[in-house]
Amino acid sequence: MGDIYSREKRSEIMSRVRSTDSVAERKVRSALHRAGYRFRLHRKDLPGKPDIVLTKHKLIVFVHGCFWHRHEGCSRATIPKTNRDFWVEKFSQNVARDMRVRKELEAAGWKVRIVWECETTTGKLPSVLSKIFD
Repeated sequence: MGDIYSREKRSEIMSRVRSTDSVAERKVRSALHRAGYRFRLHRKDLPGKPDIVLTKHKLIVFVHGCFWHRHEGCSRATIPKTNRDFWVEKFSQNVARDMRVRKELEAAGWKVRIVWECETTTGKLPSVLSKIFD
């Protein structure tokens, strides 16, 4: 079965997917701020332009979307049925880039934490924050 939207409509929908300031990212930032942590956002001088940088703690937090970054075992990490080869290649490039960026940051002395979009639901967020500082 094909896409329910025309190619133009799908393109319009996908163009609205945000690369920064996602709902999940805003939830994590808000929780960190309420807990008294101060941070910088999307530092261009660091590999991968990390979502959240806690310089004082030498800590970087990426807030990954489960779909785009392939959260293993998550129901949100589906593969579209149309243009499957494109999506498999796209996802594998995303995952490879994530691993490369993480290695570069760790080699530079940063601690890197990943918060998945599905972990930012209201009930899970406190445990996610504790995991960031482990």
